[in-house]
Amino acid sequence: MQGDNHREISGALLDEESELTLGELCRACGIPAEAVLALVEEGVIEPRGRGRTRWRFSGICVRRVRRVYSIERDLGVNLAGAALAIDLLEEIERLQARLARLEHGKNK
Repeated sequence: MQGDNHREISGALLDEESELTLGELCRACGIPAEAVLALVEEGVIEPRGRGRTRWRFSGICVRRVRRVYSIERDLGVNLAGAALAIDLLEEIERLQARLARLEHGKNK
């Protein structure tokens, strides 16, 4: 066994019901609090609660944050452009899911 190169990877499955603090979201996404604030201001993610110390973020926010930074990095767009792309991608996913449900019901 190559003990020198072995590292443990752990994680948790997050969903809409999961709640993370600002610090937990920062750690989960590997970004500073200032970046989270920019994402909130841009409307990419929406915290629950009043005041930063009471903010709670759904597990879905982790996915949105990671997608935004992937789009920024991969496509070279700014935060506003990445936010728009995320909104459009999620709308496409919703429409595809709806279409699949309609087609599944039609084939019964």
